[in-house]
This record gives sequence, C-alpha cells and structure tokens, in this order.
Amino acid sequence: YPRCFIVGVDNVGSKQMQQIRFSLRGHAEILMGKNTTIRKVIRGQLETNPALEKILPHIKTNVGFVFTKDDLAEIRVKLEENQVAAPAKAGAIAPCSVTIPAQNTGLGPEKTSFFQALSIPTKITRGTIEILGDVPLITKGDKVALSEATLLNMLKISPFSYGMVITQVYDNGSVFDPSILDITEDDMRAKFLAGVRNVAAISLQIGYPTLASAPHSIVNGFKRLLAVAVATDISFEQAERVKEYLADPSKFAAAAPAAA
Repeated sequence: YPRCFIVGVDNVGSKQMQQIRFSLRGHAEILMGKNTTIRKVIRGQLETNPALEKILPHIKTNVGFVFTKDDLAEIRVKLEENQVAAPAKAGAIAPCSVTIPAQNTGLGPEKTSFFQALSIPTKITRGTIEILGDVPLITKGDKVALSEATLLNMLKISPFSYGMVITQVYDNGSVFDPSILDITEDDMRAKFLAGVRNVAAISLQIGYPTLASAPHSIVNGFKRLLAVAVATDISFEQAERVKEYLADPSKFAAAAPAAA
C-alpha cells in the first residue's frame, strides 16, 4: 500500500471496530498490533524502504494503521462517519466542549441543590426543575469531574462520540498532519495567486522586472504614453481615439449605450 493513516483507537470497542472494518471493506485494511512489534517490523524494512523511518516517532500510545490505495480524503470521511455516542465518565478527558441547553429537566425540586452546587440557574416550573439558559459545563481537554458526569447522566445526555482519530498521514514517503487533507485546489490556487500579486507588487515598487510584474509594467508604460500624447502634439494609432473623445465629449454618451 502506498499510503496509510495512523489512527488513535482510544475508547473504540470491539463491536465498533468490526463496524469500521465492514464499512472499509474493499477500500482499506485496518491493522492493529503491539507498538514494539510494529516498530520491529518497520525497522526490518528500512533497508528496502528508508522512508518508513518517518513513521516510527508516531507509534506511541494506542494506535493502529489504516492502509489504502484509494483517495485519502474519501477514506477519512468513512472513518469520521463511524462514531459512537458515549456518556461522560468521571476522570475522562473531554474530546469536545459541552454546553447544556436551556430546558425543562423533568427532575423534581429535591435536585435543586445539585444544580446550585454547579452554579446553574434554575427555577421550578410545574413541579420540575427548568434550566433558564445555556450553560457551558465542560471545556475541551479538561478532565470530567464527578459532578459534571453525574449531571449529564441525570439529564440523559451523551455528549461525547468516539471513533478512530487520525493522528498522522503517510503518503508515498511523506508524513503529514491530517489537516493538510482539508486543503482544496481552490485554496492552493488562491494562495498561489496571492503570492504572484505580492511578487508583482514588490517588483513594481523596486523597479525590478519579473514575469509577474511585466504585464503591469507594460500597462503602466502604455498609460504614460497616452498621457504624453494627450498633453502634446505627439500621436500614435492607439492615442488617436482618446484624443477624439477628449475633443468631442459627446462621443462618450454615444459609446455608453453601445457598450451596454
């Protein structure tokens, strides 16, 4: 296989793993193993493929490989689609921020003190506790506290989803961050054009001709020639029409409908 994903598989159960394998059948292969064994196998292949050495620093914690010959972006979509909702557990690291929306919880007034301990504004509506506004509860990357996990379970909210997390991408000897796959042809074209504009601007400013600035230099030179021709008796074919318009401004009005 010329390319693969290095994926984190924390919190991925055997049933979910089976579902992921099934969804990738015919498009990619998943390989799991002990990190020490994987490193040993890769080191044994370095003589024939030295580029594999770039993978070694990323074989740590609970990771696996997804090998493919298909388009990387398409396989990434399949991996991201296989997510399973999970409740918050005390002590776990939050993979995303959690906000509790304003709602009627359906809980009795005896739970009011629990909400007060978490500084969540509430009121009693028809014998049940109502949360008055959206409440940011957990920040991404923070450890989930016992009280926060208990509250989310009481509200029957499963805020997290787990699946394979792509940590690195290997493609024909190159290893890069998966965010690179988000770059589209339009993004590359825009960056390239921005660079060309910068080169042209600098070239024009310092008077150093380049391929990017040449068209602008030619246009600017032509404008100066027209200005000289208009201000003097010097004339040339392209300047004649400009002089005609300046001599008879009514021609501007006649030219406008024709252009429209």
